[in-house]
Amino acid sequence: MKHQEPPDTESAVDGSDGPEGSDESEGSDESDRPAGAGSSPGAGSSPAAGSTDGADDARASLGRRRRILTWVVAGAVALTGAGIAVAATIRSPAQVAADAAPPPASVLADRVERRVLTSSVVVRGTVAAEQTLAVSPGAGAAAGAGTGGKPVVTRVNKQPGAAVRAGEVLVEVSGRPVFALAGALPVYRDLKPGATGKDVGQLQEGLKALGHPTGKDPAGTYGPGTKAAVTALYAALGHTPRPADPGDAEKLQAAEDAADAAQRQVTTAKTALAKAKAGGGADTAEAQQQLAFAQADLAKATGRLEAARAASGPMVPADELVFVKGFPARLDAVKAAVGEPVPDGLLTLSAGAPVIRSSLPAHQKDLVKAGMKVEVLSEATGLTATGTVASVATAPTPATSGSGAAGHGAAAPDGGGSGGGGAPGGAADAGGYALTVTPDQTLDTRLAGQGVRLTVTAASSGEPVLVVPLSAVSAGADGRTTVTVLGKDPAAADERRRVEVRAGMSADGMVQVEPVGGGALADGDRVLVAQAKP
Repeated sequence: MKHQEPPDTESAVDGSDGPEGSDESEGSDESDRPAGAGSSPGAGSSPAAGSTDGADDARASLGRRRRILTWVVAGAVALTGAGIAVAATIRSPAQVAADAAPPPASVLADRVERRVLTSSVVVRGTVAAEQTLAVSPGAGAAAGAGTGGKPVVTRVNKQPGAAVRAGEVLVEVSGRPVFALAGALPVYRDLKPGATGKDVGQLQEGLKALGHPTGKDPAGTYGPGTKAAVTALYAALGHTPRPADPGDAEKLQAAEDAADAAQRQVTTAKTALAKAKAGGGADTAEAQQQLAFAQADLAKATGRLEAARAASGPMVPADELVFVKGFPARLDAVKAAVGEPVPDGLLTLSAGAPVIRSSLPAHQKDLVKAGMKVEVLSEATGLTATGTVASVATAPTPATSGSGAAGHGAAAPDGGGSGGGGAPGGAADAGGYALTVTPDQTLDTRLAGQGVRLTVTAASSGEPVLVVPLSAVSAGADGRTTVTVLGKDPAAADERRRVEVRAGMSADGMVQVEPVGGGALADGDRVLVAQAKP
């Protein structure tokens, strides 16, 4: 019988179960051991192999514990979410009743203000020149040049955007100049020697301003001094003035010949009378009568000669002159190039101080009056200005489509020409009451042609007053007008008090109020505007 030693500590750790396991280990060790090596009887697995197997078992055990913990946490989270979902869907009867109850009454309040109350009208406007003219030289230019037919542009002296000064040639049409002088009255006729009127007076003033005096001619009378000044002006422009009548030379020569013949007849009659008196004959009375006839003929011939001289001389054709309200003016557009026929509205001129033109709808027309103050704002540039209402049309402007000008020097009825109250750029105009605003100071040049917002002060309290919203004022059956002043708690009805007031002017949803009957109302008080009932 073999003696078997008890297993050592390392073998126990390796988990040997008994003699059979030991024999198997020994057999294995013997087979793996090299030849010639001995072994101790009853030895198990090596210490290193036993340590590795134990670590693997420990890691496997730890993994099982972690998986169990993960499933426990996941289950707890799922149960918590289910509890929350159930709690959200299940409500008590008290909660259901509270949710179905109406909300508490809300109070809308506003503060009493002390300020100047103004009523304003806001419209859009456009900054434009005081006067805009469309210049259309007619067939007279070609006729004056002796070419006949339709006039043709032969020279363009000014380009669009250029400044225009008095006496400068703008263009030449069929070889004839077109120039501008100062004057408010538009050109409507040829100005010829012998003519009288305000337009002749404007011509004389323009000639004097350019250094061409009109002599002893009365104001508004085209006399010899004016003819001399016109001749000097055209010479300065490099042109020869057109005669008032192409047949003037012949007519004047005929009148001079007739006057000379009449003078000779008078001389002959005087000689015959002297001979008759010297001879003492009876022919003295007849000679005296012939002299009287000759003197009468001479007077008529002299009168005709003076009339012919007065009517002859240089004229200023309407096709060559443009009156503008002031200088410097501006050439806005030229519609034709050299060699092209002259179209309607060949030139567009703007002149005079800048103004702002707008249009009022019918329901605002009676609110705006001449003399009212205006605030001007350009949203594009941020520039501001002040102005005064210059005029409000009494009749609406007919809707237009921005068609061409009416004729030479044509202007709109209000003096604005194609820019007067119409839509900029020839756009369609729906009509309205033309409004013109004059700036209080010279406008910034950047505003030229710009759209601006006009705020017209139609009415004002003049001084600071108490104002509240219109909806805060209520009228009772007894005819008293009151406002309700709120306490610290707007919802507390017992803290409210009613104050009787006298209403004044209203504007922009606000009304002027003045407490009466000893009531107290001050700036900053909160007044009831509206209260929603449940």
